[in-house]
Amino acid sequence: MAADQLPHASIMLPFDGGLGSTRRRILLTSLLAALPLALSAARAEAINPSETQVTLPDQIKWTAWTGVPPRSGEMAALYGGLDKPGPYVVLMKWYPGYMSAPHSYATDRLCFVLSGTWWVNSGGTFDPNATVPVPAGGFVRRVAGTPHYDGVRKGAAEPAVIGIFGIAPVDLKLLDPSKPGWRQV
Repeated sequence: MAADQLPHASIMLPFDGGLGSTRRRILLTSLLAALPLALSAARAEAINPSETQVTLPDQIKWTAWTGVPPRSGEMAALYGGLDKPGPYVVLMKWYPGYMSAPHSYATDRLCFVLSGTWWVNSGGTFDPNATVPVPAGGFVRRVAGTPHYDGVRKGAAEPAVIGIFGIAPVDLKLLDPSKPGWRQV
């Protein structure tokens, strides 16, 4: 008799516990499929830093922004730089009570709010009360050449941390260079 002509029979193992053969096969298949993952985790090799860059939170180097009030903002360059041609990734930390004056950039900026609430608006008229809150998990695209301002309103419980991606040089331009570029609100 050929194998395809044999009657279907379930092989009952002594540890069957009442499970039907189909259900047992699904469970065993799942367990066996996961086994290579467990074994590969035990064999993990060191990361090659020329192939993969890993920066852990305690390794991020924050520096205070220059030319602004103390404890108003900090930045951490993770890749590239704002003044070096090419792509960049930076983290910006805004402390409560400070906002930028209306300004623009030469290139688009893609911004992700990682923690806190970032208050943003577009246009050349500085009005902190007209800003829109963007909470953690939010996204803001700043279009090249368009005026905008942002920061963290006074009384906020925590700073806002924003991850920013773009192409440098950013060429920041204040709309009114005769007024301060950084404002306490």
